[in-house]
Amino acid sequence: MRIDFDPARCDRDAFYRLLTATVVPRPIAWVSTTSADGTDNLAPHSFFTISCVAPPVVQFTSVGRKDSLRNIEETGEFVVNFAPESMFEQINATATDFPRGVSEFDAVGVTREPGLRVKPPRVAASPVALECELHSTLRLGDSTVVFGRVVHAAVSEEVMAEGHPEVTRLAPLTRLGRDEWGTLGGVREISRVPYSRWQETQARPAR
Repeated sequence: MRIDFDPARCDRDAFYRLLTATVVPRPIAWVSTTSADGTDNLAPHSFFTISCVAPPVVQFTSVGRKDSLRNIEETGEFVVNFAPESMFEQINATATDFPRGVSEFDAVGVTREPGLRVKPPRVAASPVALECELHSTLRLGDSTVVFGRVVHAAVSEEVMAEGHPEVTRLAPLTRLGRDEWGTLGGVREISRVPYSRWQETQARPAR
């Protein structure tokens, strides 16, 4: 038996809680920006994914008009910093609604490092930084989707294995519902079956 929820009849915040509790786990874009007057901002956004590979484009959603969005509109640049489990408390703290003009880097005590291709700083302790130039934005209701073209990627040697970022070394932090956060947990591997071998795999006798 199921319980039905009609978004047209539900309170906005109630349906938001339903969505964020069921679309899980969500990777976190820890977005650093710099305002036109030079103030650095750092905030986590959990509506985040890859949009395109060639050219490389990532996207995150600003629910409401956050400082991250305003700064990107002003300057056209931002950095997506990987959110590792080891920085859990700092990532959560940068979600605090500090007044505009207050830098989360300074308020929370997050160490900066300079970007290579963009002005906003990177998080020095984050294992991956994707430096982005604004591609476009899309307004949807009370939210804005930000698309950024990745112009440079910087990856810590410590998380690399055989030339590739290794997930257990990255130790990603994810968002769940309410005040819940997720960590990596178990990792399973399975290869995709090409269609040319599909019939072969289906014909195998059961064991």
